[in-house]
Amino acid sequence: MIKESQMQEMIQEAKEATKKRNFVQSMELIVVFKDIDVKKGFQINEVVQLPQTSSDAAVCVLAGGDMGTKAREAKAAAVVDADELGKLATDKRAARKFINKYDFFLADTQIMPTVGKSLGQLLGPRGKMPTPVPFNAPIETFLQRFKKSIRVRVRGSLSISSKIGDQEMDDSSLAANAMVILRTIEKRLPNGEKNIRDVMIKATMGGIIKGAKRNA
Repeated sequence: MIKESQMQEMIQEAKEATKKRNFVQSMELIVVFKDIDVKKGFQINEVVQLPQTSSDAAVCVLAGGDMGTKAREAKAAAVVDADELGKLATDKRAARKFINKYDFFLADTQIMPTVGKSLGQLLGPRGKMPTPVPFNAPIETFLQRFKKSIRVRVRGSLSISSKIGDQEMDDSSLAANAMVILRTIEKRLPNGEKNIRDVMIKATMGGIIKGAKRNA
């Protein structure tokens, strides 16, 4: 397994090899797999909480009543109740646009059946089915966790690319994020790190920096 110190060196090299642009570039972790038969339904769809983030993920809460009120107070990106879900169900184009705006969805368990009927066919294929939240659970805690998380998803492919932050973050924070994501991926592979061919780092507009696997 790649050491965190080596990951940090790769990140530093990727930053140095990237030309200055008039926007802040994202930093990405790329993992290439081997000895996996994607035809057998191999997929990963994990929510990973990161140690450090440069910005919050957009989290939409599907709830009404007290949970909806508390979600607004906790600054959810959006709060949508059952009535609004019903309206979205009648306009597929608007529903797709709505779904694409948010990274994560949290839903009051009491309206999960409504969510399934109205948006289930669109949320499922995108790997964005809502995380159920019991009606008496602290929605603020759920929001805090998901705002600092990223979705790691691969389906029918032998590689995965995941944002670990942006180039303005320090190398150690980016490396910590990359290692958390890498460990999560390894746990979902049939043979762990043995199924990893390459681990790479790149900036949005930069070249790929490849790291050789080493034992920790």
